[in-house]
Amino acid sequence: MSSLAAIKAILADTLQLGGRIDAFDLDTPLLGSIPELDSIAVINLITAMEEQFGFTVSDDEISADTFSSVGSLVAFVDAKT
Repeated sequence: MSSLAAIKAILADTLQLGGRIDAFDLDTPLLGSIPELDSIAVINLITAMEEQFGFTVSDDEISADTFSSVGSLVAFVDAKT
């Protein structure tokens, strides 16, 4: 499974986006654009990514830029793996 497909699956599951996830691509904005993506959801996304990809995210690695778009999240995961 590609990073994009895995991230979309995690987003869909964590944020309960249903069929809306089908329209998401690398340019889709996240933080500030999706009401479901609040601070608790960010923590849940980080936990899900850690479990899915087998890495650990430290507090200093988390920024708004990481969650600005689907593409920035994919780039973050690719850099960690």
